[in-house]
Amino acid sequence: MKKSDDEGQCGDSFNRLNKISKRLVHTLLIVAGTFFVGLAIVGIFLPILPTVPFLLLASACYAKSSKRFHDWLLNNKWFGIYFKNYQNGEGIPLKMKILSISLLWATIIFSGVFIVHILFIRIILILIAIGVTIHILHIKISKQQT
Repeated sequence: MKKSDDEGQCGDSFNRLNKISKRLVHTLLIVAGTFFVGLAIVGIFLPILPTVPFLLLASACYAKSSKRFHDWLLNNKWFGIYFKNYQNGEGIPLKMKILSISLLWATIIFSGVFIVHILFIRIILILIAIGVTIHILHIKISKQQT
């Protein structure tokens, strides 16, 4: 009789531990998703941080942890439509491509001239800008112009 009581207690302990670990993973995924959204927002203003990959990471975290946060991300008024179009392979509007590349190069040039004085860092900034420009140019242009 004692053995079955021990097995019952082990089963209960395992279930409690399983619930705790699921809750912890759920919370960590929400925190990570929110962190990635924050990095994506910073990436809008700092060209060294790529915005879309952080949004994709946030989407993956939210998709696994919170339908409410995932829906919020996809329906966000600032980047939701572009994110959805990118995620669905529909492309981005031409105006957004032009604006993105223009802002990218304006901030890189500003940073290289006024902020960064180390040649090696300037070269890295230029290489990043070239890579991001190539990436943006390879995204197809959506038919919807917003």
